[in-house]
Amino acid sequence: MSDPVVPETPHQHDLVLERTIAAPADVLYRCYTEPELVCQWFCPHPWKVTEASLDLRPGGTSYHRMEGPDGEVNHVRGQYVEIVPGKRIVGTDAFIGNWVPSEKPFMTSIITFRDMGDGTTLYRAVARHWNAEDKTLHEEMGFDEGWGKAADQLEELAQNLLANA
Repeated sequence: MSDPVVPETPHQHDLVLERTIAAPADVLYRCYTEPELVCQWFCPHPWKVTEASLDLRPGGTSYHRMEGPDGEVNHVRGQYVEIVPGKRIVGTDAFIGNWVPSEKPFMTSIITFRDMGDGTTLYRAVARHWNAEDKTLHEEMGFDEGWGKAADQLEELAQNLLANA
C-alpha cells in the first residue's frame, strides 16, 4: 500500500476522536459513503442531515445539509482529497468542488477505519485545523461531545445494518 496523501502524523492543530467500534470496517465505510446512511447518523441529535451528496473520488465534491431543532440550516461543502475504500476518507472544506477555493477554510478531516480482525474497528476521526484559533473555536463548539455523539450514532447504525443483513 502506498503512503497516504495526507499523513496521520499528529499535528499541533488536530482534534482527535478515537475509539473501538463493534462493527467491521467495511460497514462503517458504507455508513460514511452512502448518502441515505449518512443522513441517519452524521451529526448529533437533535440536529439531522436532511441531504447528502457525495462524489467519492479525489477531487469529488461533498455536501451535507444539516438542520437544527430551531430551524437552523448549515450547508457544509467540501472536497475529497483521498479515498481508500474501506480504510480511509480525507476531505477538506478548503475547496467546495472542482478545486474552487472556499471563502474560509476551517479544517481537513482524516477518517480511518482499521479492521481489528475480530468484528471490531479502530475508528479514528481527525479534524486538522488551519490554525490554533480555529482549533480552539472547534473545541469550544463542542468537538468532543458532538463528534463523540455522532460516533455513537455511527456505531448504532452499523450494528443495526449487521442485525438486519
